[in-house]
Amino acid sequence: MKVHLRQIPEGDTIHLEGEENPAPLGLEEAGAAPVSPLIYTLDIGRSGGGLFATGELSIKVRMTCVVCLEEFDHEIVVSPFALQIEQAEGALIDLTPHAREDIHLILPAHPRCDSGGERTCPASRNNAPGAAWHSSSTSDTTWDALDQFKSKSN
Repeated sequence: MKVHLRQIPEGDTIHLEGEENPAPLGLEEAGAAPVSPLIYTLDIGRSGGGLFATGELSIKVRMTCVVCLEEFDHEIVVSPFALQIEQAEGALIDLTPHAREDIHLILPAHPRCDSGGERTCPASRNNAPGAAWHSSSTSDTTWDALDQFKSKSN
């Protein structure tokens, strides 16, 4: 997302909407694969030699659930997106690094397929969203053996 400063009158703003290739966002290094382009709606202006931008960014990504290890799609929305560059140097300003940073900050560190509430994680206990993982094949005798081990060590 590059903006040419000559497009923006001093003390005024321009409105930009569009889509960008998500490759420069580096989502793969955060465990997410882009499923859609980066969609942006921005108001960009100049003031006192600086540049400011406000608006919204959104992108759909595919992630792997940390509980059931199944892939799921998740929409990342940065709203409001706000940016201020004090001294805008050069004629062409690249907003991509700033968008990348805000998107990476919103990505979940431990993604769960049931976090949005639309889906129930197949590995959740009693199929309740947010419940701790519990395998239905685990029998009470397994826990009894661990309890005995614990009591012997005391």
